[in-house]
Amino acid sequence: MSEDPPDQSRPEATARSDRAERRTGPIPTDRESPVGAPVIRGDESVTGEHARRAVQFDPDDPESVAEAAETVRRFADGTEASEDNLVMLRGAAACAALVRGEGSYKAAAARAGEGSENTSVAFIRKWARVHDLPQSVRRQVALGTIAPTAAKHIARVAGEARLLLAWATLDGDLTVREVRTVASAVNDGTPIEAALADHGIDLGRLEIRLPVETYRDLRRQASNEGREPDDLVAEALEAYLE
Repeated sequence: MSEDPPDQSRPEATARSDRAERRTGPIPTDRESPVGAPVIRGDESVTGEHARRAVQFDPDDPESVAEAAETVRRFADGTEASEDNLVMLRGAAACAALVRGEGSYKAAAARAGEGSENTSVAFIRKWARVHDLPQSVRRQVALGTIAPTAAKHIARVAGEARLLLAWATLDGDLTVREVRTVASAVNDGTPIEAALADHGIDLGRLEIRLPVETYRDLRRQASNEGREPDDLVAEALEAYLE
């Protein structure tokens, strides 16, 4: 039995796929900056005047590790405004720095749990993972467009699916419950596209608004070439992002 010939009905889509495969280097899906550094919390363009008060936790400095332990304790006990995005990011940074400084989740929980009944290995692990999200995702958490509680579930997913879930959360207006369900499905082996489709998300679909002149020229060019506007937009963006 011979194989069916490849679908050539949309050669531009095949060309886009080939260009994507030729891109050099993987897309970061984990934190690239030092653990505990206030990269987002200290960015005035994101956090405004709060950036000046951003705390850096150094896992190699015993005094800083002690401060991280105290911060984790207060964070777990809810003695600060725990629903504040920046407080949560600071707590996440403290969790990650404490784990690095103490050498394990168990040791970090023991250090932060002195005098606290709410600090646990599970608590520290889930917030340390939020700190390890890539900068592009943490920025959206700081801006409030991704809830920190949703970020905890996004951080449970590994690889490129982590980014896709983050952006689908934004574009599909997913609830925290839905993000949790999708993350669990992906970790159980369901492809991210299928897991999102179960919640009505068409991965890759994005509504954009263009200046009238750009819209006019895009439509004209697409018509002249006998192509769809989304193909031209994708082609231009791929060239820009390479």
